[in-house]
Amino acid sequence: MIRVCLVDDQALVRHGIRALLQLFDGIDVVAEAEDGDAAIAAVLASNPDVLLLDVRMPKRDGIEVVAALRAQGALPPTLLLTTFEDDAALVAGIKAGARGYLLKGVTPETLIDAIRTVAAGGTYLYAPLAATIDKPSVSGSNDNDALPMPERLTDRERDVLRLMVSGIGNGEIADALHLSEGTVRNHVSSIFAKLGVNDRTKAVLRALEQRVV
Repeated sequence: MIRVCLVDDQALVRHGIRALLQLFDGIDVVAEAEDGDAAIAAVLASNPDVLLLDVRMPKRDGIEVVAALRAQGALPPTLLLTTFEDDAALVAGIKAGARGYLLKGVTPETLIDAIRTVAAGGTYLYAPLAATIDKPSVSGSNDNDALPMPERLTDRERDVLRLMVSGIGNGEIADALHLSEGTVRNHVSSIFAKLGVNDRTKAVLRALEQRVV
């Protein structure tokens, strides 16, 4: 059973998502909150497996909630929810420690897939939003914090990285590229080394910020 904490400042949205999640086996909403402060208290009290967290809320926004929970060592795998397709806060949230993001208007199947993915330790970056991260106005990069260009990726590594950006796992990448899953894991390890990162979220952010895909 995946235990979920649901945070949104709109009661109707919370009730709608809760009702939706109850239609699927293996998922249980164990706590709800309507603002940032209440979100932190709810997570600390319920210790959920996944946090569904609105980006824009009263008192503390979703990014501040992620940062506060991470500072306390209490951040569960977190999915940011947003109404906006080009919300700069999404990138800040991922950098703060969230494991993924998606639009509130996604299909039920996408929402459930995202929850199960992050609960299993994965990252879920909703593909239509991922393409906005490399825009200077969104990434917030500047000359003072610019990172050195990563080591050149092979064509196959770029293929793998493009699919990583879409949020799919190694098995699906292997199927799409007609490779073994072991080969994909080797490519992913090489990508991490060349980009100077140690997880998929950072790899995707680095790739998009540096425009290597």
